[in-house]
This record gives sequence, structure tokens and C-alpha cells, in this order.
Amino acid sequence: MKTTKRTFRRATLMAAAFGVTVGIAARADEHRFAATNPVWQEECGTCHIAYPPALLPAKSWRAIMAQLDRHFGVDAGVDAPTAKTIAAFLETNAGRDRRRSSVGLLRITETRWFVREHDEVPARVWKSPAVKSAANCEACHMRAAQGDFSEHTVKVPR
Repeated sequence: MKTTKRTFRRATLMAAAFGVTVGIAARADEHRFAATNPVWQEECGTCHIAYPPALLPAKSWRAIMAQLDRHFGVDAGVDAPTAKTIAAFLETNAGRDRRRSSVGLLRITETRWFVREHDEVPARVWKSPAVKSAANCEACHMRAAQGDFSEHTVKVPR
């Protein structure tokens, strides 16, 4: 009986350790977004970084794509085939909003995830000439254009 309990306990500990290792590995990558599409990259990346689709839910991307002629104060309209290609890419790779808190939001900077991840950033950083806005990811995230928003690649301007 002792052998069975010991074996079970050892197996349970190994499974728990494996689960923690897998959890840490998954968490380490939660700030890296690999989805890419050349049309999206070219069109959206012309004026700002091509924000990774996983940063907003599909409903938000649909709303953004539906009003490209008034895209945050700019006419970012594209022809119908290009819009269809980008919309399909964004929806396929959109984030899932488990709590529905971000559905309908059009600004990544207003999502619960963004606010939580940046809650330690002082207001003066957002207003600094080097940053200018919370939407300027590349000001601090050195590899944002490659979809890497991990804390290992952050350098906050002084």
C-alpha cells in the first residue's frame, strides 16, 4: 500500500510540476503575437504599427473596418478586395474576450488587458515627447512591429 501511495504522490507532484512548467511557458509567450499578413502589414503598418489582431475581439475589428473612411480622424479607406482580405485576417486572428469587457471597444488602449498591463506606467510617460500617446507602442516596446510586446523588450524613454 505504501508503494502505491508513494507512486501516486510522485506522479501527482510530477504532473503538478509539468503543469506549472507549461503554464510558465504559455505565460511567457502571452505578449508575443505571431499572426501576420502582407496586405495587413502594408496597409495598416503605413501610418502606425500593424496592431496584432489578438489585441481586440472580432466585433471590434469589424467595427473598425466598417469605418475606415473615418479611422480615428483620418481617411484610411482601401479598395474592397483589400478591405476584405484585411477584415478576414483580423477576424480569423482576433482575440477572444472572455469577459465581454472589450467587445465594441475600438481602442486597444481602453481594453481591460491594456489597462492592467500598463497600470504602473506614470502619466508623465504617456505625455512625454518621446511617447506622445498610449497608442505609440514602439516608443517603449522595441519589437512591437514584430508583434513582441514582452517586458523583456521594453525600454521606457526618459
